[in-house]
Amino acid sequence: MNLQRFPRYPLAFGPSPIVPLKRLSAHLGGKVDLYAKREDCNSGLAFGGNKTRMLEYLIPEALEQGCDTLVSIGGIQSNQTRQVAAVAAHLGMKRVLVQENWVNYSDAVYDRVGNIQLSRMMGADVRFVSDGFDIGIRKSWQEAMDSVRDAGGKPFPIPAGCSEHPLGGLGFVGFAEEVRQQEAELGFKFDYIVVCSVTGSTQAGMVVGFAADGRACRVIGIDASAKPEQTHEQITRIAKHTAGLVDLGQDITREDVILDTRFGGPEYGLPNEGTLEAIRLCARLEGVLTDPVYEGESMDGMIQMVRNGEFPEGSKVLYAHLGGVPALSAYSSIFRNG
Repeated sequence: MNLQRFPRYPLAFGPSPIVPLKRLSAHLGGKVDLYAKREDCNSGLAFGGNKTRMLEYLIPEALEQGCDTLVSIGGIQSNQTRQVAAVAAHLGMKRVLVQENWVNYSDAVYDRVGNIQLSRMMGADVRFVSDGFDIGIRKSWQEAMDSVRDAGGKPFPIPAGCSEHPLGGLGFVGFAEEVRQQEAELGFKFDYIVVCSVTGSTQAGMVVGFAADGRACRVIGIDASAKPEQTHEQITRIAKHTAGLVDLGQDITREDVILDTRFGGPEYGLPNEGTLEAIRLCARLEGVLTDPVYEGESMDGMIQMVRNGEFPEGSKVLYAHLGGVPALSAYSSIFRNG
């Protein structure tokens, strides 16, 4: 596997830490050892997150092309657009963010706090669009790029979740290689890796990265899109493409992509009771915060799988904490009493 041939612009502190979740493990019976890899602490740029790792492989292309504006898209509380805004500020580039109405949720401060507040503070040109949730290419994003060109600028397109970019899966191939290095230091290998999936590139990169040592099927995606068929197809497609880029030397099949659909309802961005219980349980036992849209749902999935005995006794499970905590304040009415 050859990831090193792709240029990488460093945006993170270095390898994100792996920490044991000892109290949560004990609370769930102590038969499974839970750990977290803290992508939410991976950078000093506006709280970092999984997209910061991906952007390390996209930014060299933007610089090589002489682009002056990063143009991205997401929901109103998008973690992606917040990280794009931070990286653009760091590089001295302009930033245009299309913020669509992806979540069927109403809170008095939803469009004024959290991720979007941080993006505005970092000088982003924030453009609201009423379109609903979808993980594909959007007309509003194309129009934003046209407007930059019309003003004499040179835009660099960053699709939702980085997922439709040809290099979008590379960052989490690197994640898997990083985990292998950390496993050598820890003295054991993880039996399972749990990750949230929506637009697909995070899990796709992991599937390719862990396929290198036979663990593709040990990457358990927790669907948070509530459109699992579309998400599974996109993960598989991105993984196949990424495997070719890095010369994996083996084919990725649909069967390599595990996507658990039990925890992502009722629809994208709306937490169910299991998600809210998982957020509070992890916060109160570990001091680790997760969010209602992504990490709370994958935390719920992992917790319920442990409770159901779906991991064999003695398993070591790695939870990929991808970030997203800034969005918590946008759900203030849900968490007004903690």
